Amino acid sequence: MSQTPETGVRQFALNNGVAIPQVGFGVFQVPAEETQRIVEEALEAGYRHIDTAAAYRNEAGVGAAIAASGIPREELFITTKLRNGEQGSAAEAFENSRKALGLDVIDLYLIHWPVPSQGLFTQAWKVMEKLYADGQIRAIGVSNFLEDHLDTLLAEGGVVPAVNQIELHPTFQQSALALKSRSHGIAVEAYSPLGQGADLNARAVTALAEDKGATPAQIILAWHLAAGTIVIPKSSTPARMRENLAAASLSLGAADLEAISALEAGSRVGGDPAVAAHSQF
Repeated sequence: MSQTPETGVRQFALNNGVAIPQVGFGVFQVPAEETQRIVEEALEAGYRHIDTAAAYRNEAGVGAAIAASGIPREELFITTKLRNGEQGSAAEAFENSRKALGLDVIDLYLIHWPVPSQGLFTQAWKVMEKLYADGQIRAIGVSNFLEDHLDTLLAEGGVVPAVNQIELHPTFQQSALALKSRSHGIAVEAYSPLGQGADLNARAVTALAEDKGATPAQIILAWHLAAGTIVIPKSSTPARMRENLAAASLSLGAADLEAISALEAGSRVGGDPAVAAHSQF
C-alpha cells in the first residue's frame, strides 16, 4: 500500500493491481437534489473514492460533482452498482450508469445483490467480464455475496471478483465470509461500517474514544482499517466528513482491536442476501 500525502489514506491494491483508496465516501440515501453539493463537500474534504449505485438514483449528482470539482479524473476512484432488476440487461444498465456519471470508464462496477431467486447473477457477471476485458471498467466485483454465491461465481466465472462489499461493523462482523473472500484474493469492503450509528455507543468504543482523544466513529473506522477492510462511511456534514477521513491516521493497539472485535453480536441492520429479492425499482 502507498499513502495519499494529503489525508494519510492508504491506496489498497486490488487483485488486478488497480489501486483503491481504503477510505471512501458513500452516498446511500443521499437525496438526488443534494448529491452534487454533498459530494463536492466530500471531495473538498479530501475524499477521492466515491461509492454510488444505480439504485440510489443519485449517479447524475455524483457525476456533476466530479465535473465541477476540477480534480483530474485519474485521481478519483468511482464505484457504482448494477441494479437488481437489471441483472438480465447488464450491458444496457452499465451504459446508463456510465452516462449518468458522465465518465468514459468506471473504476469499480459491482453486482449490488445476488438475488439468488432470479438465478441471473452469473449471466450478469459474464457481461461484466466482457466490459472489463474491453476496458470500460477497471475492476469488477460483487456486493452482498455470501459464501455459496461466491462459490457459484468462482466456479462459473472467468474473473475472480476484485471486491465483495458487505455489511460489516463491530456488532456484525461476518468473519467467515470475510475470511473466505480474502482467501480468494477478494478485497472486503464494509458498508454500514458504523452499524448505521448503532455501534457508536458501545462502552468499548466510547472508552477508547475518550482514551485516544478521538470520536467513536474514528475508533470503529480505525478498527476496520487495521483489518485491511475498505470502508465507505457516509455523512452530510463537512466536519464529520473530515473527522471520518482522519481515522486513517489513528492507530489502535492489539488490545484495543480485540476490545472492538469482542462486540460481535450477529446484529445485522440491512437485508439478508440469502433471501433479499427487491428489484430496487
